[in-house]
Amino acid sequence: MIPGPDRQPAYTGRPLLLLFTGGLIFLAALFLADLLLGSVKIPAEEVLRVLTGGEAARSEWKDIILYFRIPRAFTALLAGMALSVSGLMMQTVFRNPLAGPYVLGISAGASLGVALLVLGFAGVFGTTGSGGGSVWAMAVAAWLGSGLILLLIMGVSLRVRDIMTVLILGILFGSVTTAVVSILQYFSESASLKSFIVWTLGSLGNVTGAQLRVLMFSVAGGLLLAVFLLTPLNVLLLGESYARSLGLGIRWVRFLVFLATSILAGSVTAFCGPIGFVGVAVPHLARMVFRTADHRILFPGTLLAGGIVLLFSDIVSQLPGSDQVLPVNAVTALVGIPMLIWVILKNRKIGFE
Repeated sequence: MIPGPDRQPAYTGRPLLLLFTGGLIFLAALFLADLLLGSVKIPAEEVLRVLTGGEAARSEWKDIILYFRIPRAFTALLAGMALSVSGLMMQTVFRNPLAGPYVLGISAGASLGVALLVLGFAGVFGTTGSGGGSVWAMAVAAWLGSGLILLLIMGVSLRVRDIMTVLILGILFGSVTTAVVSILQYFSESASLKSFIVWTLGSLGNVTGAQLRVLMFSVAGGLLLAVFLLTPLNVLLLGESYARSLGLGIRWVRFLVFLATSILAGSVTAFCGPIGFVGVAVPHLARMVFRTADHRILFPGTLLAGGIVLLFSDIVSQLPGSDQVLPVNAVTALVGIPMLIWVILKNRKIGFE
């Protein structure tokens, strides 16, 4: 079951509006802070001048802001929203507080696709380099790997009615692909292995403008599909038996949730690498803040919280004042795990509201 508030009344009306308004202001502040902070110190007035269409005192500052920091901030925003909404849908469908966008092996499948390309065919495709072709090749490989796992899960879900069995099989599929990746790593060359390990650490700063446009289109499509699932997800909160009595097609809803999750989490994984714990922790945070299980409120609330959490994580990963950059995956783990523990301990009860 999913941790919920201790029977606290849901926010309605003006308090809800204040929460969303405050969240949007905080999100905008973090977005601006992500543009101002980084390993290269750029005066705030220079950043604002570039954002308003002016010229910076140094040409390299303008390039850093336009071609690195802005794409990085938008990538963090999109990735946080996509992973969080994926987690929200998965937790509702599986009625499990630990369900997330990677529970069905989507991340493991993406890792397998990239591992086959980088570790198995690096010499053929030149994927150990840093050129645009190698980045696109890795993205396509990640999509194909996650898509393969999704097809397996969809096939199982058509034959198995028990959603927990599907969940367990998804974990097993992910474990098998992880084992194959480990074998590929063991037999790979050092240069190829290093390239793959860097990808697994996760990065928001390697997404180019063209890739960001593709990511925006993919995330927008996945979120639009999620919007059409809000009412069915609310019905599923009452239990699958009751949902069937209302005429809800459970298997069809599962299929659409799996598809939306694959689009959202698969696209983020392809361009940014596997980013963990955001999809698991943020939906719980949204439930606690908004005191509701209604997906019509949780959906925008989770979008907001996901963007905030990953923007904050990206700022921390830049180590402001230092020329070092931490892997964003490590930061999201340090942020997400304590958040999840705190939410569970604060609520103490496990259940739907």
